[in-house]
Amino acid sequence: MSTNPEPDEMSLEELREEIESIDREIVELIARRTYVAETIADVKAERDLPTTDESQEDAVMERAGENAAKFDLDSNLVKTVFRLLIELNKVEQRESR
Repeated sequence: MSTNPEPDEMSLEELREEIESIDREIVELIARRTYVAETIADVKAERDLPTTDESQEDAVMERAGENAAKFDLDSNLVKTVFRLLIELNKVEQRESR
């Protein structure tokens, strides 16, 4: 027996609370990702490497598309979210230099 109620058994308020919880988790994951990206920026600065690595960005976008497909999500929309995350990290890296 599942501990989570089926969607048709949940009230609108319970569903909205679930969305709020997921949103908090998403923000936490963005914060974790940003922290790791900042650490990468520090390593790049120590090694005098460029901030931007297009081959790595391409790999991130490829993974985003593959993961979207696994969850039957629109690949272009998911890639758009990841493009925004990459841009957020670039801004953070530029500001920290």
